[in-house]
Amino acid sequence: MRVLVLGGGVLGRAIAEALMGEFDVTVVEKDSIRAQTLAESGLQVVQGDFSYTATLLKAHIEKADLIIITTSDIQTIAKTLHVIKSNNKNASTLVILPEDKSIEDIESILKEEYEMEVKVDYIINPRTAIIKAVVETVEKIGEKKNAFKLLQKLNEIKERTDSLLIVMHDNPDPDSMASASALAVIAQSVGLRPQIVYGGDITHHQNRAMVNVLGMEFKKVLRGSYEIKRYDAIAIVDAQPNGNITILDDDDLKRVEIIVDHHQILQNLREKLSPNCFVDIRTDVNATSSIMVEYLKALEIPITDTLATALFYGMYIDTKKFSKLSRVDISAIEFLTGKVNYELLDKIEFPDISTETAEILARAILNRKMYKNVIISNVGFIANRDAIAEAADFLLRLEGITTVLVFGIVDDRIEISARTRDVRVNIGKVMKEAFGEIGSGGGHAQMGGARIPLGIFKLAKDKTSLLRLVEEAITEKFLEALGMKEVT
Repeated sequence: MRVLVLGGGVLGRAIAEALMGEFDVTVVEKDSIRAQTLAESGLQVVQGDFSYTATLLKAHIEKADLIIITTSDIQTIAKTLHVIKSNNKNASTLVILPEDKSIEDIESILKEEYEMEVKVDYIINPRTAIIKAVVETVEKIGEKKNAFKLLQKLNEIKERTDSLLIVMHDNPDPDSMASASALAVIAQSVGLRPQIVYGGDITHHQNRAMVNVLGMEFKKVLRGSYEIKRYDAIAIVDAQPNGNITILDDDDLKRVEIIVDHHQILQNLREKLSPNCFVDIRTDVNATSSIMVEYLKALEIPITDTLATALFYGMYIDTKKFSKLSRVDISAIEFLTGKVNYELLDKIEFPDISTETAEILARAILNRKMYKNVIISNVGFIANRDAIAEAADFLLRLEGITTVLVFGIVDDRIEISARTRDVRVNIGKVMKEAFGEIGSGGGHAQMGGARIPLGIFKLAKDKTSLLRLVEEAITEKFLEALGMKEVT
């Protein structure tokens, strides 16, 4: 690309030197002594007044692709733009806007003095550019500060023990598994031996594929077990105690040293933790994997293509296929570019579906009940909890449906997943309002879940009666929280 830099002062020279080598750059400078100095430094220079046609013709303006105007005089800028567009209509123009002046001021001069309407292609306001650079620098400082605080905490743990227990939520999803794996890598960098555990099941076919394809090592443990008690330090990722973790008791909470999450902080959580616990909970970020990428980047810890793939997929799922992104999410995606193994990613995203999952999807379709544009479906007694969420995702794709709730009975509890595409509904708040008093419920604006102990329904005579009682209670509470009457 051929670039003309008009003005060889401090700014013009710095721009030309920065572009030299990558682009064909010519500087146009009026002062003869300065022009000679620029030429002696190795720059291509044309000496003359760049606001005159003859000078720009000498600089071969007809061949220029981009012309950068560095002067701060607004009259000179307007005159130069007139000359440029009179001799090369196709060249792009970049104007460094003088302080306290607007592009409208320049356009006004062009119209009044030259009877010409000229569109400036690119504008840089120095004050705005400085503010942006300062903000970006502050953000980078913040990223490093968070990462180094985590590193400091891990080093503190290393001084008294050589191991770290990393706890995911009971039924870990891709974001939870990827985040735990990333924290394990960071812990290993200071000499700790991490063990990643969970208390429920990994049943979603894509989640199982992720574990198998990427060779992840997780261990299922029970509440109160030696596998938990033997660790002096515990870290929690993408989850919070007394929220979606059931394997930790009150004594275990005293040993929680690290919590990293992107969900809203649970009530009274900080009161239950050590005051020295490292807590990084950011509700403005859409995936815990994004926070982990920020740590890895700031600490300059190398990552394998399998970890990069896991983190990328964790973000992909929790950001609803990258449809909802914060600054931290975007920065993480940029960092992972070129590190992801897309062949592995394809195997994770499109694994074979199990017969059990297919049967539950069929039940969800057959048992669906419609209330205007809302579907509620009872899939009965099942073992695969994650299939409930898959069924909710599937039913939301039905024409005319905006909100879906699917529930089933797993062991001694009722598991519920809800989805919505109605912008007027925050399904996480709906789930909390509907089921928070009899169990636990919450989530995000478009995706939510709940869990209810089966104890309150145990008076039912048989399974059929139990299912009927559960369905009536859940339907009533959910529709009430949605502000709907039970009308089919």
